[in-house]
Amino acid sequence: MNSRRTRILVCDDQSLMRAGYVTILSAQDDFDVVGEAVDGFEAIHKTQQLRPDVVIMDVRMPRLDGIEATRQIAGPRSAGQVRVLVVTTFNLDAYVFEALRAGASGFLLKDTPSKEMIAGVRTIAAGNALLAPEVTRALIGRYGERIRDDAAAARRAGEALAGLTAREVEVLRLIAAGLSNAEIADTLVLAKETVKTYVSRILTKLDLRDRVQAVVFAHRIGLVTPNA
Repeated sequence: MNSRRTRILVCDDQSLMRAGYVTILSAQDDFDVVGEAVDGFEAIHKTQQLRPDVVIMDVRMPRLDGIEATRQIAGPRSAGQVRVLVVTTFNLDAYVFEALRAGASGFLLKDTPSKEMIAGVRTIAAGNALLAPEVTRALIGRYGERIRDDAAAARRAGEALAGLTAREVEVLRLIAAGLSNAEIADTLVLAKETVKTYVSRILTKLDLRDRVQAVVFAHRIGLVTPNA
């Protein structure tokens, strides 16, 4: 049994929010809150200094916002060892989508119940993506069109898509719609383990890190549309 504690850095410019996160997370036997940051610059510096496993990241902050901080901590040019969980209010969903594109492993709303926050951190720490289906659908519905803005990137993505089987494309489409593995299994009348295998193959073939990137990929190339 792995008894290693998850190291967490909390980044939020509001002291009361930071204190709340620290109190909730520190009470867990498997968590170790190693530090706090008040803006993106400090989050980047403390990530390098403290080497947390997970960074709880606010979006709107002074000096450097959470999106750019996420890009530098967990983006394509980063070492990729630290995972970022974005927390925000729902009316900032546009910023959340940008954060996911920047490399965040998932997001939660700031009014998420404590138990869900704790479970979310564990999900991210385990190397999985955290996408609440109902919030994902709202995000995609409002901002799916906007992300298909790079024709060259979309063309390259389309070429990568050609390497998937018809069933894998079908599974990817359902992932992008915000369905969980269990929901995909029910929809396609497959075993959950079979769906899990398909998801793993899709991520490997498309060189994607997790389900978050799969959602962005699918919408970026137009595999699904906001009104689908």
